[in-house]
Amino acid sequence: MRRTLLLAVLTALMWPVAASAATRVLVFSHTEGFRHDSIPAGVAAIRSLGFRVDATESPAAFTNRRLRRYDAVVWLSTTGDVLDGPQQAAFRRYIRRGGGFVGVHAAADTEYGWPWYGRLVGARFRSHPAVQRAVLRVRRHVTTRGLPRRWERVDEWYDFRAPPRGVRVLATLDESSYSGGTMGAVHPIAWCHAFEGGRAWYTGLGHTVESYGEPAFRRHLRAGIRWAAG
Repeated sequence: MRRTLLLAVLTALMWPVAASAATRVLVFSHTEGFRHDSIPAGVAAIRSLGFRVDATESPAAFTNRRLRRYDAVVWLSTTGDVLDGPQQAAFRRYIRRGGGFVGVHAAADTEYGWPWYGRLVGARFRSHPAVQRAVLRVRRHVTTRGLPRRWERVDEWYDFRAPPRGVRVLATLDESSYSGGTMGAVHPIAWCHAFEGGRAWYTGLGHTVESYGEPAFRRHLRAGIRWAAG
């Protein structure tokens, strides 16, 4: 009996790692605009979370054949126009076949001329104040388990051109806790939604190198990738 109980406990402890290890993720971090110094730290962090990770700066990865290998594609602080027409079409087909999208930070500062991507990511970057400490109000969801309901941390806090629509908001910023916010009483900073057969999850966090060493942020990112991967 004692041996059976011990085996059950060990299996339960190992399951999240095994589940992640079976999840194959493409981390895409090509930039045509501002380039974040935190990108290498982000790639290393995602590798350390237990997923099977391929990382690339090359838009050539966006073909039907290559994308079908992955459960989710992480757009890690991409900026500017990063895909051409055929690559965009391949990614759209990937999502429609049930693929997962994870947008991190400057993924909202990407592909302004591609309306479909704007709907996928949920909102477009407008501006940000200086890096500073702020308070997030975290809402209950499978991807926010283990996070404090009042989450205080340092990052670069994005304002968006308009709030996301048709999404499940996971966290909002308390603009009274920092200087320079312009969105008012409701300021979404992380969200998710089902989209055209796939799943999309976005977080505005992740500007700083230090973010990727924070246990809470790593938990946030890992849960988002797992959710997007289905």
